[in-house]
Amino acid sequence: MGFNDREMVALAGAHALGRCHTDASGYWGPWTNAETTFSNEYFRLLVEEEWKLKKTHNGKKWTGPEQYEDKTGNLMMLPSDIALIKDPAFAEIVKIYAKDEEAFFKDFGKAFAKLLELGVPFPKPWWKFWA
Repeated sequence: MGFNDREMVALAGAHALGRCHTDASGYWGPWTNAETTFSNEYFRLLVEEEWKLKKTHNGKKWTGPEQYEDKTGNLMMLPSDIALIKDPAFAEIVKIYAKDEEAFFKDFGKAFAKLLELGVPFPKPWWKFWA
């Protein structure tokens, strides 16, 4: 799709919002403690928490797809999230966003605009589009 590493990591930061539902995806739980707030908490948690494979849920053996959880069992990460801290190039970007929320917001905005406009033909000159 033409995204560079920084853009891909920034877009993954959308996981700061929302949660997984077993009935929809098989996964369970939120990525962050404030699932309705857009922030860099997703990146801070990736760096600061110790993530382990989920083994139980509500006292029973976890039978859902492979996912990771923090020590409380209340937060989750997908294998694709954990890949961001396992890959050295991605991990450096994660650390930047964990420390600098403004950098994350700026990069996310640019990458999200690129995602939304991907494949959308804009006539040249662009102002004739609205005329």
